[in-house]
Amino acid sequence: MPKENAEWQIMTTVAGIGVILLVATMVVVVVRSVRQPAVIGEILAGVILGPSVLGLFPGDLTGLLFPAELRPQLSVVAQIGVLLFLFVVGWEFTPATIRGHRRSTGLIWLSSIVTPMLLGVAMAWLLYPRYGVVDGRQVGLLGFTLYLSVAMSVTAFPVLARIISEYRLQSSRVGVLALALAAADDVFAWCVLAAVVALVTTSGSAALISVLAWSVIYVVAMFWVVRPLLAWAFQRMSAAQPWPVMVTAAGVLLSAYVTSVIGIHAIFGAFMFGLVMPRSLAPALRAAVQVPLERVGQLLMPVFFVVTGLSVDLTTITGMTLLITVGIVVAACLGKLGGVTVAARLSGLSPSGSLVLGLLMNTRGLTELVVLNVGLGLGLLSTELFSAMVVMAVVTTAMAAPLLSLTLRSSAAVSSRPDLRQDAGPAAPALPTH
Repeated sequence: MPKENAEWQIMTTVAGIGVILLVATMVVVVVRSVRQPAVIGEILAGVILGPSVLGLFPGDLTGLLFPAELRPQLSVVAQIGVLLFLFVVGWEFTPATIRGHRRSTGLIWLSSIVTPMLLGVAMAWLLYPRYGVVDGRQVGLLGFTLYLSVAMSVTAFPVLARIISEYRLQSSRVGVLALALAAADDVFAWCVLAAVVALVTTSGSAALISVLAWSVIYVVAMFWVVRPLLAWAFQRMSAAQPWPVMVTAAGVLLSAYVTSVIGIHAIFGAFMFGLVMPRSLAPALRAAVQVPLERVGQLLMPVFFVVTGLSVDLTTITGMTLLITVGIVVAACLGKLGGVTVAARLSGLSPSGSLVLGLLMNTRGLTELVVLNVGLGLGLLSTELFSAMVVMAVVTTAMAAPLLSLTLRSSAAVSSRPDLRQDAGPAAPALPTH
């Protein structure tokens, strides 16, 4: 390859990342001014720079900024950002969050998972005749159905935690309950999605059994070998040394590689490495590891949103597709918002507390986009259906803040309801803003 061509590729990619960061910053500032989470601005920045907006102008500006031959390089940068994000989410998850609320979360959690999954199954059967062929290849009905059921059931744990903090619900019964439910939802959804990936990527029952067997070996090794080794290693490290963050970053990337080789996608390796990270680290050492990796992830995440935006074409959402998109949004809200609100009311929460819990659990944010990108990469989603699902993720996340404000408008009313008072437990963890 000529030197000039190689340099052009490198510098064009660098310039594209610069444009991404600049546009994302500007859009995030705008959405934050109307009390929307940063993830909404970053998703919108990706859509703006993609074919849905910038691509409509003459001169193929999207292709000029992000040439097709350079998009694999952007995808590598985006993937690193996603892996670091999921690692932090996994590290912040503590089983004690669920353990302390098993009795109160039982019915609500079942409803928050089962209701949207059943609606996802129904939606898959309705959509399969229209979207069962992607790029000329017939999609398996079972994989398509299981995948959509998972995509409809996720909750964005980090976005939820940030909203809870902003609305000062972190010590209320509803806030603590929402964190426990979202954590349980995410772990369950990742497990089912891993099974879907294995089902779709393997050919024959023998290959599927092999993937599942290696997955079990991997999980056992992570908890019984890697976790003790990490605890032993970190006990001998200092926060002043560069080794802790370097060892952790290497572990995240290598764990992601292993799960990719096994056949259950790289994102599960990053999440699992976060799960097995020692929880008993000294605060200074934990901050020395988590803060740099979290900031690098946040810096790279806008690239992920633009890579996603390049696959979103809102111009395809017309006519019947527009009706389908509206139906997907309605089904998503019925599944999470409706299912959780009704179950919470039956469990004894007040009407306003039940609605607040439903609104919190209905946020999907970056977690949904990660799931959607997995489906797109597996060939389960066409561009048209992928775009409709991205719209659903944006709408369900963006609607939370204004509806919560309406529900919690009267501070006197809030203080009069026990399930919304600040007396239920520990504060919500500080998570990424996505």
